[in-house]
Amino acid sequence: MDITVLGAHNCESETTRLTCLLIGSSLAIDAGALTSSLSFSAQQHLKGVLLTHQHYDHIRDIPTLAMNFALRGKVLNLYSTLPVYEVLSRYLLDGTLYPKFLELPPHNPAIRFTQLESGKTEHIEGYSVLPIGVNHAVPSVGYQITSRDGKVVFYTGDTGPGLEECWQYLTPQLLISELTFPDRYEDFISQSGHLTPKLLKGELLTFRKLKGYLPRVVAVHLDPGLEEEIRAEVASVAKELGISIELAYEGMKLHL
Repeated sequence: MDITVLGAHNCESETTRLTCLLIGSSLAIDAGALTSSLSFSAQQHLKGVLLTHQHYDHIRDIPTLAMNFALRGKVLNLYSTLPVYEVLSRYLLDGTLYPKFLELPPHNPAIRFTQLESGKTEHIEGYSVLPIGVNHAVPSVGYQITSRDGKVVFYTGDTGPGLEECWQYLTPQLLISELTFPDRYEDFISQSGHLTPKLLKGELLTFRKLKGYLPRVVAVHLDPGLEEEIRAEVASVAKELGISIELAYEGMKLHL
């Protein structure tokens, strides 16, 4: 399984993009950096996009991607939960901000939406996909992706602490976890559903207690202005736990 980090951050600039992953060339997770990272040709290779939740930085590129597909007579498959569909249909693709690509073109709409349920495995573009509810400010799911050859990655999406129940269903070799701010922001972000290095450490200790091992960890959704502070704290956590915890970056290639 080959994974490309298209966007690794929570804020966008000339050098940073919003969180977005590409599995192989045909399946994406979240849409913060799809059209800004991929050529028109690469966009046409996409078959499906998994969305974790409805916050703008995770769904932003869906309208422009839909336009690219509509103009070429192609269909993009979106997969997520009902709250995400409601936001897309009522706001982003409502006919006011952008065309109703869930309905247009009439004969062959550019977007086909499939509703997912937490805890129910679906087979999508050659992968087994298990959505699992996580703790965020709005209903949100992470995704465990399993390839045909048994490689397993879990992407948390945006989440705060309290993942013990989530861990029970997972067996990843690679954990791609959100990690937004350094420890001094703990009181603030624990209420909004995010993680610091200290909070991530607690979740990893719970994982190890339940599963008997720790996977390789890659952190995304980083605040770029605080990244060096995060890096120093993560290095301390990784050393204490005896594992690899890497900070993701745009264009990072991961292989399982």
